[in-house]
Amino acid sequence: MNNEKPAAKAGVGAAVGGVAGGVAGGAATGALAGGLTGPAGAVIGAAVGAVVGAVTGRRAKVDHSAEDTYWRDNYSSRPYVKSGASYDEYSPAYRYGAQSYEKYPDRNFDDVESDLSRDWGTARGTSSMEWDHARHASRDAWHRLSDSAERAMPGDSDRDGR
Repeated sequence: MNNEKPAAKAGVGAAVGGVAGGVAGGAATGALAGGLTGPAGAVIGAAVGAVVGAVTGRRAKVDHSAEDTYWRDNYSSRPYVKSGASYDEYSPAYRYGAQSYEKYPDRNFDDVESDLSRDWGTARGTSSMEWDHARHASRDAWHRLSDSAERAMPGDSDRDGR
């Protein structure tokens, strides 16, 4: 049974729609451009357009409001959350993970973690959480978005082995 709230589904839907739309639009554009050189050009153009469209689609904007709603409703079930901790303590880490995924959509979390760790002091706002603990929530938010993109575009597009 799916326990996600409608707003959270909308956020994932927006990410999936952006990827799917990027693939479809890129393929159509590539096919049209390739059509100028005949059937073989159309096939090649569609393939190239699909790749370009997929990359463009992955850069779709994240619905941060929907992501916030999802994590607010689900944070307490995560294994790294300390008993009795409020969402407000974890919120900056989830937001940072989503913003970072949006900034580095073609990379995986482990590749950019040292940069994220370095910049956490500024990004965390009023959170007293140190990076050693915040990284878990940031990684969780990153993977939620990354996995949504991969469901729309099968394969290991973010090269995370999943």
